[in-house]
Amino acid sequence: MIKIIPVLLLLLGLALTVNFAPGQDPGLATILSVAKSDLRLETVRLLDLDLLMEVQGRVYIVAAPADLQKIRSAGIPFRLETDLLPPSAGNFPRLQGNLNGDFHDYYDVEADFNAMETAHPNQAKVFVLGDSLEGRHIYAMKVSANVQLDVDEPQVLFLGCHHAREWISVEVPFLFAKYLLDHYGSDPDITRLVNSSEIWIVPLVNPDGLEYSIHTYRYWRKNRRDNEDGSWGVDINRNYGYAWGFDDIGSSPTPDSDVYRGRAPFSEPEIQAVRDLISSKNFQALITYHSYAQDILYPWGYTTTHTPDDARFRTLAAGMAQRIQAVNGRVYTYGAAADTLYVTNGDLTDWAYGTRGILGFTIEVPPIDVQNGGFFNAEADIQPIFLENLPAMTYLIGQCIASFVPAAGRVNGQDRRQAPPARPNIRVKG
Repeated sequence: MIKIIPVLLLLLGLALTVNFAPGQDPGLATILSVAKSDLRLETVRLLDLDLLMEVQGRVYIVAAPADLQKIRSAGIPFRLETDLLPPSAGNFPRLQGNLNGDFHDYYDVEADFNAMETAHPNQAKVFVLGDSLEGRHIYAMKVSANVQLDVDEPQVLFLGCHHAREWISVEVPFLFAKYLLDHYGSDPDITRLVNSSEIWIVPLVNPDGLEYSIHTYRYWRKNRRDNEDGSWGVDINRNYGYAWGFDDIGSSPTPDSDVYRGRAPFSEPEIQAVRDLISSKNFQALITYHSYAQDILYPWGYTTTHTPDDARFRTLAAGMAQRIQAVNGRVYTYGAAADTLYVTNGDLTDWAYGTRGILGFTIEVPPIDVQNGGFFNAEADIQPIFLENLPAMTYLIGQCIASFVPAAGRVNGQDRRQAPPARPNIRVKG
């Protein structure tokens, strides 16, 4: 039997077609199902459908109005299933006594980061990179042996929660910061890494979206931009400036789409904050965490053409995948994003590599598919998922340390940077 019980328990408290207060999103979604035989993987990727679960040969989909139209246009027979769910949004399932359980919300990240800085003043420093649309801070933590100093040493960046509903993506980078600080001075390997590098951690890029996902609508993906046409939100991982709007497959010009790229590149303050951090540093590599799929992805996302550094990307991704598998036995597929998952444009890793030569990876953590929980990770999943990713994180830092060239001997990194691709003539709607 397919493992869907955790998903169903969560669904009992969620209303996916509800009456919203002023300023919230009307008619966010409908639940529908299609026969699995009518829904090929290529169709899912092409239409960018938001899968929920599979039960007895039918695949359940969270469908916004635009998704319904795409499914109709594709000629896929479907059945409305919204009546299976309670009509009230009043009561969400409580995880171990509170709304988000052991998962961090914005205020948890804020409090815990400040506490960690206080407990480790020589190795941890908290920065405010900027503010979200609703005025929440975008926090970063720098971890280094002499954190108050700017030393010429390799810099590596770890980020989480571009997409609001991917709660587990906050936990992996956050727990990494905690692990580094807790083990500094007692674990020789961790001590060596911290002594030899600057490690930057931004666990919550999309604080407004996360709060909305926790308190209002569990499936929310985007930020909370009022698009002034009755729709809300920009997919901030389609809003970066490299290959932005390259086509309407890797992102959408339609505001109510889950992959809406925004009115212009870097229109959203959340990723302006990330951009400004990256532009002010000399990062060698980064990992941005997402869920779900168990993949390690690298540029390009906007095209199936491979980068000049494809062999280096593949070697590092293979090294990370091997170390992850050695912990819990879970297999993470790896490859160029457009080949391995689906085409995207305007995402972080393409921008970081294409404009600054940074070796950027997207890691999609478990579960592997919607049948095993999709976006819903149990609290018991948090620690195992972090621990299996830990050796991949330390491996990447170690590789950056081993290949680092100090400024005195450094050649300008332009050899890896790519000219922005020519963009088709696309009219941005809205």
